Amino acid sequence: MNEVITAADAAANNRAATASSLSPPSILPSNLPLLSAFVAFSIAQFLKLFTTWFKEKRWDSKRMLSSGGMPSSHSATVTALAVAVGLQQGTGGAAFAIAVVLACVVMYDASGVRLHAGRQAELLNQIVCELPPEHPLSNVRPLRDSLGHTPVQVLAGAALGFFISFLMSKTQ
Repeated sequence: MNEVITAADAAANNRAATASSLSPPSILPSNLPLLSAFVAFSIAQFLKLFTTWFKEKRWDSKRMLSSGGMPSSHSATVTALAVAVGLQQGTGGAAFAIAVVLACVVMYDASGVRLHAGRQAELLNQIVCELPPEHPLSNVRPLRDSLGHTPVQVLAGAALGFFISFLMSKTQ
């Protein structure tokens, strides 16, 4: 026998099939690129505590919230994002191309423009310190001089981001 299915019946069947195929909602989002980027950023910022201690023999908790230092959290974040997109969606799509271009711009900026801005801030701070006390600029608050990264710090951040993203893709 041939049955006639109305539009309302088809819509009801479609809703039932969709509801049964959905998995229960998760507390954490399952977006691998987003999670990889956040985890890489967090680990890079946390590692700055130990690299600061190793270099300067002092604990500085402010390093967890500041820019600059080893490893570059900016590089770790954008590399993790690009690698996760590449692993999840392949390297032939527009999303991967955008992520790679973003990563290149951020890492170039971190090791170029921001690094040199930090070095200029160091020189300006030194000049202000040498001003006589009566000069109007002698009491100006010092500029932040830890802005950018050396190429080694950028490479270390990129390696960390790649490693984190690769590990996270294997666990899903």
